[in-house]
Amino acid sequence: MAHQHALLLIDDDAASARDRSLLMDFVGETYALAESSNWAECLGSVGGIENVRMTIVSRVAHSKLAPVLTAILDADPTMPFVRIGDHDLSGVSDSVRRACIAKIDEKGGYNQWVDATHRAQIYREHLERASKGEQREVHLFRSLVGTSRAISDVREMMGRVANSEATVLVLGESGTGKEVVARNLHYNSARKDKPFVPVNCGAIPAELLESELFGHEKGAFTGAFSARTGRFELAQGGTLFLDEIGDMPLTMQVKLLRVLQERTFERVGGNKVLQADVRIIAATHRNLESMVAEGKFREDLFYRLNVFPIEMPALRERAEDLPLLLQDLMRRLETEGRGSIKFNSAALMSLTHHPWPGNVRELANLIERLAIMHPYGVIGLKELPSKFRYIDESDDEELAIIEAAQAQGVRAGVSADPAGGHTLPVAGVDLKHYLADIERNLIEQALEDAQGVVARAAERLKLRRTTLVEKMRKYELNAEK
Repeated sequence: MAHQHALLLIDDDAASARDRSLLMDFVGETYALAESSNWAECLGSVGGIENVRMTIVSRVAHSKLAPVLTAILDADPTMPFVRIGDHDLSGVSDSVRRACIAKIDEKGGYNQWVDATHRAQIYREHLERASKGEQREVHLFRSLVGTSRAISDVREMMGRVANSEATVLVLGESGTGKEVVARNLHYNSARKDKPFVPVNCGAIPAELLESELFGHEKGAFTGAFSARTGRFELAQGGTLFLDEIGDMPLTMQVKLLRVLQERTFERVGGNKVLQADVRIIAATHRNLESMVAEGKFREDLFYRLNVFPIEMPALRERAEDLPLLLQDLMRRLETEGRGSIKFNSAALMSLTHHPWPGNVRELANLIERLAIMHPYGVIGLKELPSKFRYIDESDDEELAIIEAAQAQGVRAGVSADPAGGHTLPVAGVDLKHYLADIERNLIEQALEDAQGVVARAAERLKLRRTTLVEKMRKYELNAEK
């Protein structure tokens, strides 16, 4: 693929074209300025259409719009179009309509330009990968992404037990990734070439659970018209994952305990003893010790399962992992061809305040929803569902700090992204400390510029004086006056 660095700007109005050119020169863009009648000839100034990453259409008459866009798309089927102002798209083909990925208002600001640029970049990359049949390798263990101490401890414990035969009990709230841990343990064990068989003990009726686990012989009960292989047999030589083990009835707990102790079982209605060559990994969101005390879970089974416990932390307990999790989930969306989105700093900060009762599963659902609602878009506060908005866009001081940081280019180790926003370092970043460093830095600059006059510094930061005083106390900053 050629190095696409230039823009094609089509505008039939001389005054408008001059204004657009000034803007392109100001932001340092390489571009070819053309009219709808001579766009092909003007591409020579940028080395041809293969060097154009997107086409911007400003004032072009409706009668000329469809032919021009169709001709450009014929020359480059992956070309994205960005419209400035309102254009009537009636009469254009579906392919052209799909390629019109963004619209900028006549007086649109920087955020609209960032959004359009990002949409164009992702749109082209997606089409180019699809045309070449390329697909990135899917990373299975997404909820284990992170650099927090909690998730690092989980990975360390998994490394210790993965290649052993020890029974593992994975604990944690719903949505934290307990099955991901189980699969990771299986695929990093000597049993990785054998089956991994999951069973949700809470989703199967009590009267059917025994048959589901151990199988049954023909005629064992009403409706058993043929013999059936159970999950223990299906997992032979591999791993059996008993999810939501805390929901298993007491009668089945007795039978499961016998299998774990003797490593043998019989099908329902049969008398042939079968070997259980499986590794057991169990998981639950319940407090099994409390259930044992209440008589709802067998104590002997609990100790048999609790050989090597691994507790998955809730997402709210590792909020510093949120940027890396978002990055990984968004990468999966791109890989699966389901769109792509990007979060600005304000939206990201707002998400760090959410308690995430549904944990990583809730986060993944939010990403998927936003990708459907705003394909190839930049997600700000307005695009977030109301329950995820913890920053008031109209008067929140924290948002003002973020915007000021972007305007003054304070990066604190996070590099600039050509599509706007910030690029996350490979090792991740402690978001709360990062934002606190930005805030402190800007307050110090404002106080220095205001020669220590707090009221004047507060005015520069668009804060109330009392708010600035509180923040100065928080960061142990002193004013000269």
